[in-house]
Amino acid sequence: MYLDRDELVYIGLAIISSIVLPILLPPFLTAIVNSPLGKRWDITLSSILAGVALFMAAHVTELDLAFARWFDSLKWEALGAVGQILIAILAVWVAWRQNQISESLTGQQNVITQQQTIDSYFQGISDLVLDPQGQLEDWPLERAIAQARTAALLGGCDADGRAKIIRFLSSANLLTPLKRDGLLGRPILDGTGGYVVDLINGVRVVNLGMMLAGRDVCNTDLRNADLSGANLIKSNFNNCDLTGANFGGAILVKANLRGTDLSRVKMFYGKLETASPRDRNHLPNFETGAYTGAVVEDADFSKAIDLSEETRQYLCAWSGKKSRKTIPGGCDDVPNRLGR
Repeated sequence: MYLDRDELVYIGLAIISSIVLPILLPPFLTAIVNSPLGKRWDITLSSILAGVALFMAAHVTELDLAFARWFDSLKWEALGAVGQILIAILAVWVAWRQNQISESLTGQQNVITQQQTIDSYFQGISDLVLDPQGQLEDWPLERAIAQARTAALLGGCDADGRAKIIRFLSSANLLTPLKRDGLLGRPILDGTGGYVVDLINGVRVVNLGMMLAGRDVCNTDLRNADLSGANLIKSNFNNCDLTGANFGGAILVKANLRGTDLSRVKMFYGKLETASPRDRNHLPNFETGAYTGAVVEDADFSKAIDLSEETRQYLCAWSGKKSRKTIPGGCDDVPNRLGR
């Protein structure tokens, strides 16, 4: 009995299937069960049945024949030209997306690099001005180097980086004027774990000076920052959290403080009745507050929140006609002591 070629093919397929299917079917079925199609089998089955129903409806209504005739009548040369245009548009979109992704990656890399630079700065400042026991051991040259490092870094950072540096320096009392030993120039301990603050003759480890003048620190956290005596002319504090910040003696001329949180902010020393902005021609009196306050002329306080009554009255008195219009709560009850 001889078998023809077709029968041999069928027998071979049966033998191969009996060997292969028991091996391949279990993992294949497992993959289907674990896939989204298998986990939502009801949706999968419904989709298959809906497809079959649409196909049958198209066949009964002869829509499939109409589609075939329309398909045969197409001008493929015109469609090819349209396809080339679409491919060109797609290529432009892909290039644009690649450029966006590249810019995003570059921005992320810059953030990482900046954070590493700031961490190195923190460690460098700590090693420079602290002795092995963690006490301040800053000499004039060390203070000058610390100030130069700070100025260079503040000039190259973004707003968040500047805020981190200011918070670090403020928390470490490196921006606060400290009382010094008359012979060695070292800070004097106050007996409670801190250093004695000397507002009149004290020396700051880092004097901000004009480092933040015209700089952008908007949308950052500057709570309890010590910015006393700093030149902050035209600086942008928009939407900053300035809770507990010290602006005593700072220059805030034309600064942008829109939307800032000014809760417990310090604008002057002494009493409100005798407090006045700093003046280069007069020495400050920290008991009465004369010439100890912030210079706030032409600063913008629009939409600032949590402004205390005492701070509001000081700002109304010394900010000038333009700024008085921006102070929350109004200034009708406070005379313009600045006179312009």
